[in-house]
Amino acid sequence: MSKYRRVERRLRDLRLLAPERIAEPKPADRAMLQLVHTSSYVDAILRQALPAPAVRRLGFPLTAALAQRALHSVQGTIEAARDALVHGAGLNLAGGTHHAYADRGEGFCVFNDVAVAIRALQHTRGVQRVVVIDLDVHQGNGTAHVFTDDPHVFTLSMHGANNYPFRKERSRLDIALPDQTTDAEYLDRLTQHLGPVLDAAEPDLAFYLAGADPYHGDRFGRLGLTVEGLRRRDRLVYDTCTARAVPVATTLAGGYADDVADVVQIHINTVAEMLAAYA
Repeated sequence: MSKYRRVERRLRDLRLLAPERIAEPKPADRAMLQLVHTSSYVDAILRQALPAPAVRRLGFPLTAALAQRALHSVQGTIEAARDALVHGAGLNLAGGTHHAYADRGEGFCVFNDVAVAIRALQHTRGVQRVVVIDLDVHQGNGTAHVFTDDPHVFTLSMHGANNYPFRKERSRLDIALPDQTTDAEYLDRLTQHLGPVLDAAEPDLAFYLAGADPYHGDRFGRLGLTVEGLRRRDRLVYDTCTARAVPVATTLAGGYADDVADVVQIHINTVAEMLAAYA
């Protein structure tokens, strides 16, 4: 959890983002949450009333502080998406909680921030067609399930084949990678598919889950990417989107390396590539 504070501090130290460009979001409105999540699940989180098996699936102790953090994280992604529509790009220095389903959380994900942001913008901003570019090392199972029957939301998940979740959902496009996939192999697969996905989806907006966990030093990753390979991944995503004038809202998603400094550097590189592409 310390990576979030360290990423923000490092961004300020490097002067990549001026202090006035970093804002703390308010908690998400319950009505927005219920565009995706069931009323009973929202109630159980806000009242810390989940049954014990559901808390174990969540992976965190369920506290009032955790519920508040989840509300702020969701609103951060909504605000990042609004920024993207105005400026071309927006960023949540958290988010990417793609394992949360409508009626449950799992895998350290309480509410599905990207799914809620998509529904919120469809509801309030007239956004219709959206693409989710999920490059966390774990499949975005909750997001895939939420949008299973929605032809306006194209879910792309590129993830480790042998990694959590072990029961996968069906995204619009799943690219499952073998253990120890290298930079070159990863970038080749992404190059092969990303442009055609954007051309097929014709999105008004893209959500990019820029997971740091495909890194070879990640405890839960199992892939073989380097820090530089992940930087090139980010550049490829932003260049492909800018070439098609697609605005992008970025969330940081996962990252679990033994050395937290590696995770922080990977996330800093993502921000730097976004700023270079959308300056």
